[in-house]
Amino acid sequence: MQHPLILASASPRRQAFLHALGLDFTVVVADIDETPAPGEAPVALACRLAREKAAKVAAQVRRSAPHALVIAADTVVAQGDVLLGKPATPAEAVTMLQTLRAAPHEVVSAVCVHPVAGGAARTVANVTQVTMRAYTDAEIAAYVAGGDPMDKAGAYAIQHAVFNPVAQMAGCYSAVMGLPLGDFADLLAAFGVTVPQPVAPVCLAHGAEVCCRNTPA
Repeated sequence: MQHPLILASASPRRQAFLHALGLDFTVVVADIDETPAPGEAPVALACRLAREKAAKVAAQVRRSAPHALVIAADTVVAQGDVLLGKPATPAEAVTMLQTLRAAPHEVVSAVCVHPVAGGAARTVANVTQVTMRAYTDAEIAAYVAGGDPMDKAGAYAIQHAVFNPVAQMAGCYSAVMGLPLGDFADLLAAFGVTVPQPVAPVCLAHGAEVCCRNTPA
């Protein structure tokens, strides 16, 4: 059976990834409370939020799209025990970028695929270790003034060509952008959906120097 795909995300980066993979999909945005539970670990938080987004949209489209698969994702940036979400103000974005400059951090991106018709949803999380370069406060100010950090966990985009914040990373480049493409392709395959385009070229085309999935998923 052909499963229509529904992306439960307004993220332009996730939408661009799905388009680049050759997937047809519609967008239904999930509005949930993203407040972390007390003591909730980054992986647990990202997975829970991805599942809740997918479940909410699945319930909304149960009658209109009973055979669809709902795709949802969430990205959490953590430095030690400190969770860094999307900045609420430019000043907060500046503080986040200064904090991230001081020490390595991890980016957790979870993706969930939820069958509307029932059956078990599947969720996977990718953890990538990231070290920032020694950018200056003036560079931070210019980057924040451009508005780019405001819709991003941790207040940065790894792919930003001018600010270029990352010095080193160990893990998945596309996961830092918000969607671990290799894991995502594997999840879809588990539901019988083949991704038309191979993962590695898509990842490289979006700015990765190397792809952790160097063969087609």
